[in-house]
Amino acid sequence: MTAEQTLVGLDDVRRAAAVLRGVAVRTPLLGSEPLSAHCGHRVLLKPEQLQRGGAFKFRGAYTYMAGLSDAERSRGVVTGSSGNHGLAVALAATMFGVRATIVMPTTAPRAKREGAERLGARCFYIGTTTAERLAKAEELQAAEGLTFVPPFDHSTIIAGQGTVGLEIAEDLPSVGTVIVQVGGGGLAAGVALAIKALVPSARVIGVEPEGSPKLTRARAAGMPVTIPANPTGLADGLLAVRIGTRNFAILNAALDDVVTVSDAVLPDAMRFLLDRHKLVTEPSGAITVAALQTGRVQARGDTVCVLSGGNIEWDGLQELLADE
Repeated sequence: MTAEQTLVGLDDVRRAAAVLRGVAVRTPLLGSEPLSAHCGHRVLLKPEQLQRGGAFKFRGAYTYMAGLSDAERSRGVVTGSSGNHGLAVALAATMFGVRATIVMPTTAPRAKREGAERLGARCFYIGTTTAERLAKAEELQAAEGLTFVPPFDHSTIIAGQGTVGLEIAEDLPSVGTVIVQVGGGGLAAGVALAIKALVPSARVIGVEPEGSPKLTRARAAGMPVTIPANPTGLADGLLAVRIGTRNFAILNAALDDVVTVSDAVLPDAMRFLLDRHKLVTEPSGAITVAALQTGRVQARGDTVCVLSGGNIEWDGLQELLADE
């Protein structure tokens, strides 16, 4: 493995799990009889919408902030986020008693905007791309002496998100396939790292929106590349225009495959999860189920779909799931 890949290892994920013990929710694995019947293999769901803050992002944000010194935290924290990471940072900040400043895109869903504001965060809404919001966050960091909390391309963030994979491997040692979302790559990298370390025979398949194939393009190029922004994509949490550098190094070595899924099938997956499992899932969270339902990923052995989050407001849910 390269030096970049060894920046994060299973021991780091286990240390993150120790930090999160008693703080984060250890989300269950829920069996899905309908998906199992559809695929011919046992399918289980890892519902991270049940996590604090409504998404997996709390794992990385809290782990990172727990590792800061008192002086670093006391200056206040700042981040750029499509929504869920910002909400997680705002939540962790309240737990540490410090102020959070969050920069989100102008297109951030109301549930994520109001969630961060409700937690007392100071919020700015800038542009539609990762680069625009990170530039504003860095400007605020420099001007006000704030401490930056990276959204995905950092070893500690990857280790925190990797606790999702650690829990899957511990709760289901027979796992044959794990299907995980790809946005900036923190979740996918952490999950792939943990699963491959503990269950080397298991496949880990990444899923990204058809309109935002940043990992697909990076794999073709052999390095991270910047793709055109897709501000209208339904899976708003997966619209990063570039995969993280550390994340790509891990994913290039540990991910078995990456597939893309059309926005058009995401509402059906969301509706299925609500109707059959009583789980409210945002489009980004449901994309793994959509990949199974449409045959973009074939189940092999015991198969786990990570549901990455459920932060969607009632009006948005109604609009997406209304019968045509």
